[in-house]
Amino acid sequence: MASYYKLTIEQRSELGTSTARSMRRNGKIPANYYYHGESNQNIAIDRKIFNQAVQSGQKVFEVEINGETLYVMIKDAQYHPVTEDVIHIDLMRVRRTEKMTFSIPIVLEGEAAGAAEGGLVAQVASSIEIECFPTDVPENITLDISSLELNGVMTASELNLSEDVVLISPEDTTIALCSPPKAEVEPEVEELEEGEEGEEGEEDESSEGSSDGEEKDEPEKGEASE
Repeated sequence: MASYYKLTIEQRSELGTSTARSMRRNGKIPANYYYHGESNQNIAIDRKIFNQAVQSGQKVFEVEINGETLYVMIKDAQYHPVTEDVIHIDLMRVRRTEKMTFSIPIVLEGEAAGAAEGGLVAQVASSIEIECFPTDVPENITLDISSLELNGVMTASELNLSEDVVLISPEDTTIALCSPPKAEVEPEVEELEEGEEGEEGEEDESSEGSSDGEEKDEPEKGEASE
């Protein structure tokens, strides 16, 4: 039997914006618990415990409500626009005997064959949707890209899923590809035609000569009258 991270929750009877702010200042996160056919319940969760539960990588958590052990998943979370702290959570009950849809991260493993030829590997899809029992939710799904050749593509159909896991995303969803390296383009250098540099040099010398002539001292008026 799979083990689940336990979320310690508290019932809350007082509602309203001011009450919610007070709870957050005291390290609590306001939350709602719901399940079809049952009335919603207002609860609170310790922020540290919630962060630890999320960091565990699990998708389903254990809670105790009215003395009964139940299993829930995070259906929605609201974040503060500035601090990005979680300010509200919606928990939805799940039954371990009913399959549900989950979004699971994909991890690439191995070295692509095309990479040895200079190819560049890119992961196009970072997650995939599957359907399974809450007891069988994987932390991630790995894809071995060792056979990925240059100009090759690997799709969701090549994921190795367990027997009780059903792929919900389209089978042709691109997961990874290997592109050829970009060709380096050498910058074009404009070469001067033979003789161009010499002509420029002659023009410079000519202009310098005329300049020297203009700079010669003229006789002063007094000397000319003498």
